[in-house]
Amino acid sequence: MEHDASDAGEARYELVISVDARRSGQYGDAEKPRMRERIYRILDTAFAQAGVDRRALYTGDRGDGVLMAVPGRIAVTRLLGLWMVEVHESLREENSSLRVPLGLRIAMHVGPVRHDSNGINGRAVDLACRLADADVGRRLLDAEGADLVLVVSGSLYHDVVSAGGKFILPERFAPAELDLKEGEFTGWFHLPGRARPDFSRLAPQGPAESGEDSGSSGDGPLPEGSGGKGGGPRPVDAEGRDDGPARYVAGGDLSVNRDNVYHQPVHIGRTVDSDRRKG
Repeated sequence: MEHDASDAGEARYELVISVDARRSGQYGDAEKPRMRERIYRILDTAFAQAGVDRRALYTGDRGDGVLMAVPGRIAVTRLLGLWMVEVHESLREENSSLRVPLGLRIAMHVGPVRHDSNGINGRAVDLACRLADADVGRRLLDAEGADLVLVVSGSLYHDVVSAGGKFILPERFAPAELDLKEGEFTGWFHLPGRARPDFSRLAPQGPAESGEDSGSSGDGPLPEGSGGKGGGPRPVDAEGRDDGPARYVAGGDLSVNRDNVYHQPVHIGRTVDSDRRKG
C-alpha cells in the first residue's frame, strides 16, 4: 500500500479490520504455520471473490491473525457485505477437511489511521483490535458452535450497517456493552449465516475460562462485566440501554432471589454440620 511522502504522519479515515484465530495459543509450533496459511488463504480468496485488490490495503501480520487498513476509495459496504460472505464460505470449505475447525473473530471500525514506516497506529486501530479480542465474541463462537463471528463498532453499525445493503442484514446484529481498556463501548455482534446472536445462551464466565484475573476474591458474586478483560456481555437495546438478565461470576456458592413470596419459613443456602462450622 503506497502513500505520498507528504502523507507521512497524517491521519486518514480508513476501515480497520482485525482478524484473530480462536484459541491460537493451543496450536503447537508445528501446526501454527499451517493455521496461518489457512487464514491468509481464506482472506485472499475472499478478496478475490469480492473484487477487492488486496495490494491496495495495508496488511500487517500479527502471528495469530491479521491487521488491515482499507483506503476510503474502497466501499465499506463491500467489505461488510460481499467480502464477509466470501470469508465465511472460504472458511467453511477449509474446515470441511479439518478435525478441529478453525475459528475466526473479525472486528471492524472506521476512524483516523496514521501510517508510518513500521505500520499503522491510532485510536481506531486500538479499538478494532480490542473489539476482536473481546471475550463476548469468544464465548459466542463456543455457545453457538460457530466458526466465525463479526463485531463492528457502534459508530460503524449506526453509520453503515443499520442502513442495510447487499448481503448486509442489520436485523441479525445484536449489541452488547463491552468494558475495554479505553472504557465502555457498544459492540454489535453478528454470526454470518445464523440468526441474531442470543446472549442469554452464554454461560457465566469464571476466571479459569477467561485466563485473566477477574478481580474477584472468590468471597462473593460479582456482576459479570464489572471487571476483567473484555467484560460483559451486558445486552443493550439500540439506544444503548441495558436489556437483559444480570449475570454473575461466583467464586463459591451463589443464590440470587428476587420478588419471591414465602408463605411459610424457608431456608435458603447450604446446610453445614457443626463440626465443619467449628473448623
